[in-house]
Amino acid sequence: QVQLVESGGGLVQPGGSLRLSCATSGIIFSITAMGWYRQAPGKQRELVARVSRGGSTVYADSVKGRFIISRDNAKNTVYLQMNSLNPEDTASYYCKTEGPFDYWGRGTQVTVSS
Repeated sequence: QVQLVESGGGLVQPGGSLRLSCATSGIIFSITAMGWYRQAPGKQRELVARVSRGGSTVYADSVKGRFIISRDNAKNTVYLQMNSLNPEDTASYYCKTEGPFDYWGRGTQVTVSS
């Protein structure tokens, strides 16, 4: 049974930081590309960042230079370090396997507000 469980969301002030984690089970994590997505109210879900099995990364333009995606194959976990947060980053954040099968976590809420 595949499980992806996100954690680390919460309420943070503008300019603050959060670190999201996505713990996985039921997949061969070390050979699986992973992605972080987000969905704000009334908007479509969008890719935030992706990390390949080899560690190559891709970022949405809106988060380049502020967010860092990383993976720990020993812990079967992918992370998203989010810095310099602003209210536009408020959304539910989801991790997802990036093929050959797509599995989603249930998400964690990030709210950036003063």
